[in-house]
Amino acid sequence: MNDAPWWKGASVYQVYVRSFCDGNGDGQGDFAGLISRLDYIAALGMDAIWLSPIHPSPDRDWGYDVSDYGGVHPDYGTLADFHALVDEAHKRGLKIILDEVLAHTSDEHAWFAASRDGDASKADWYVWADPKDDGTVPNNWLSVFGGPAWAYQPARRQYYHHKFLRQQPKLNWHEPAACEAALKVLDTWLARGVDGFRLDVANALLHDAGLTDNPAIPAGARGKVEWSAAANMQRHWFDSNLEENRAVLEVIRQRVEQYPDAFVFGEFSEEFERSGCYLPSDQGLHAGYNFALLVATTAQEIAAHLRILAAHPDHWPCISFSNHDVIRTVTRFGGASPERAKLMLALLFALRGTILLYQGEELGLPEVDLLRDQLRDPVGDLYYPLFKGRDGCRTPIPWDGDAKNFGFSSGTPWLPLGPEHGALSAAAQERDADSPLQFARAMLKARKQHPALRLGDLALVETEGALLGFVRSHAGERILCLFNLGDEPHVLAQNGVGDVLEFGTGDTVRDGMKLTLGPLAAFFARL
Repeated sequence: MNDAPWWKGASVYQVYVRSFCDGNGDGQGDFAGLISRLDYIAALGMDAIWLSPIHPSPDRDWGYDVSDYGGVHPDYGTLADFHALVDEAHKRGLKIILDEVLAHTSDEHAWFAASRDGDASKADWYVWADPKDDGTVPNNWLSVFGGPAWAYQPARRQYYHHKFLRQQPKLNWHEPAACEAALKVLDTWLARGVDGFRLDVANALLHDAGLTDNPAIPAGARGKVEWSAAANMQRHWFDSNLEENRAVLEVIRQRVEQYPDAFVFGEFSEEFERSGCYLPSDQGLHAGYNFALLVATTAQEIAAHLRILAAHPDHWPCISFSNHDVIRTVTRFGGASPERAKLMLALLFALRGTILLYQGEELGLPEVDLLRDQLRDPVGDLYYPLFKGRDGCRTPIPWDGDAKNFGFSSGTPWLPLGPEHGALSAAAQERDADSPLQFARAMLKARKQHPALRLGDLALVETEGALLGFVRSHAGERILCLFNLGDEPHVLAQNGVGDVLEFGTGDTVRDGMKLTLGPLAAFFARL
């Protein structure tokens, strides 16, 4: 295992900074609060921390609309506070990964203002296009968040393209100067001591310069609708997800590799294979993840994605069931319970790849159901009540159920706390030897101790219904991993099954050549 890069098989803890821990009492998480909880993250057994965007932002999309790539958001602290965070994390053996949004900026960024207001040197740094003769939008591209993906700008008498909110104009990666400016953002933060990057919408760096219309998806082939039903009615082949995007990803990786141990992975939100999600680590980014597991609700949907990954054996994936954009895992898979939380943690930590654990998942936190007037997410405001947005997974972390605001802040939290989260607080679970938190620590310890779990190959075992199984293999070690995601027991043959490993969960019974896997049980054994 010592020959592998640090990030291969590593476990990365995602911190949504604004909701993690408040150090100054203003109701919003910050660097000081995070520093105070670094020992907690280290005790979990994590290797790195992925921070949600830390740069100044008008918060139209809560940090994913960057107005200054060189600074830090004043809500979180100062640049000196950030350096203190990096230093304290490194002292504990934790690496720091920044969430960089390089496909678009805020419309309040100085680059956009210059492009809008006539600075010839930045005229083409964004995607501008003339209206049609009747003044309507240049083509049929649709925003992920709803409506046409174009906003009219009177100063230029042109439209600019935005894949998300109109306040998030798309950077033009076809323009060499804009591309270089974006790459220098990575240089700046690597020089400041960070250890890598998560790239937001890494599939959407390039657009079709000819502004070709996206083709429609036939009605019978549309499948699930996640956020914007209208945007999901077309194949996003020209506003993003170009095959040429793969070459840009390689340029980014090579730039990052000027720092030998740095790691860069990407989020791929659409057209996963086309845009470069599954490339080997020397042909694109080091790793990538997509929404297949983030929206999965069944064992068979998970198995289907694992088959896709198996078809790309040279690709190293990032693996997660939850993040700041999707419904929390236990809610999505049937409802909150310690047993379900432990099962999903066991499954997550047994999978091949670099693990991404979203804050609060180690506590088994369920989604919080918020009222409309409590929402801060623009997507929830737009689509309520059909979809209540992403705030339900972004509520503050409950540190102590007996403390004011569950120990998150001495002030009024920026989002309401989940009332049901108090009983699931970190302090309560510290006192409970059978809690999801304690189980997460044990599973992460097992992952580090067993090369097969951290670095091994993964071969699926054919299963049906709510049962999922696979074998992890590395350096002579083979581990059978079985998971019952349902509420009924499953009986299997146990030919060749050796010693049972101690880090499973739930009830299993071995009787002769039969193995009965109880509801919400995870079973590990040597082969």
